[in-house]
Amino acid sequence: MAGTQLIDADAVELGSAQAPDQSAIKSASPASPQATAQRLLSLDVFRGVTIAGMLLVNNPGSWNHIYPPLKHAPWNGWTPTDLIFPFFLFIVGVSMTFSYGRLLEQGATGRTLLLKSFKRAALIFLVGLLLHGFPNYLANLPTLRIPGVLQRIALAYLIATPIVLYTRVRGIVIAIATLLFGYWILQTTVPVPGGGTGILEPGRDLGAWIDRTVFTTAHLWSTARTWDPEGLLSTLPAVGTVLLGVLAGYWIRSDRTPADKTVGLFVAANAGLLIGLAWNWVFPINKNLWTSSYVLFTAGMACHFLAMCYWLIDVKGQRWWTRPFVIYGMNAIAAFFLSGITARVLSLIKVAGLDGAPIALKTYLYTSFYTSWLSPINASLLFAVTYVLFFLGIMAILYQRRIFIKL
Repeated sequence: MAGTQLIDADAVELGSAQAPDQSAIKSASPASPQATAQRLLSLDVFRGVTIAGMLLVNNPGSWNHIYPPLKHAPWNGWTPTDLIFPFFLFIVGVSMTFSYGRLLEQGATGRTLLLKSFKRAALIFLVGLLLHGFPNYLANLPTLRIPGVLQRIALAYLIATPIVLYTRVRGIVIAIATLLFGYWILQTTVPVPGGGTGILEPGRDLGAWIDRTVFTTAHLWSTARTWDPEGLLSTLPAVGTVLLGVLAGYWIRSDRTPADKTVGLFVAANAGLLIGLAWNWVFPINKNLWTSSYVLFTAGMACHFLAMCYWLIDVKGQRWWTRPFVIYGMNAIAAFFLSGITARVLSLIKVAGLDGAPIALKTYLYTSFYTSWLSPINASLLFAVTYVLFFLGIMAILYQRRIFIKL
């Protein structure tokens, strides 16, 4: 990671930065001194819940034994697991308004912020590549997966930054509509060379063709090397997810009463759900394609969750349960990166099994301490829960020492 900082600001996990031009964000989001000065604890909790969920679904004891809600939808449709990544991007958008708003008061320029945002996005993208190539970087280089989760976060953040800096709320709404409708039109009307038009099946859509053309089949995710769920074209609607989070952040930072803010978030959430479900009839909700209906539906879900957290934690002061999620939320990307590296290490280290044959350390731990007394599916779940608790302990040590690893 890039280094450690002692922080007390509402910065995104992408790190704090210079402030944007006053003409953009200040007019878009008039915030009271109290709203600007205080940290939004509910946002840290929301981020922590999201990253804990990400670790839970990414680290089962066995990929053959997983409860259905902890799996991604095979293609169209959604499960709770399909909410995790868009929740994180939505949180990035909300956090940008607090980070930029605070730094705006410090008088930094938009030009400086743009430069730092570019550097930060490049660093996040690089860390994503390092995670994919670990540990044999030279050997993995010919087939290194180029798109990925951190890579999408980097690109979506980078593209959203100038929109947030140099447009107001109306401009952001126009940008969201352009991205979502434009993506729908591209995916359903542009012919795919060697294929058809509007075929939204694995490896046959326009986005998959673009990824194969740009990255070649050697650098994609799918086993058949024909498509990638974090591809280039589908990153455009993912930017819309970030910008919807920005709008939610503007609303929370406004001078409205806490009750009005909460009601407004719930109203917006229901609107997102309804429009997303309606759009689903012609452009199905699909995480792998990051369809426009998926953007609105998951943003509605995220807005609901944020509203509940905001009302319960920041308004009503019910904070007794929040500490574990705050710990995760303050070091979210660090937890994601380190957990990914650890998962690789557990699979690479070989130990002697019961029959003396070498097996992966993860397999040894799983069979010795979980499947020996639990059914396979419950053993797999408990292994994942243990993984989450283990990294909670690691992040708690960093939290107690006021070490927050940021990019």
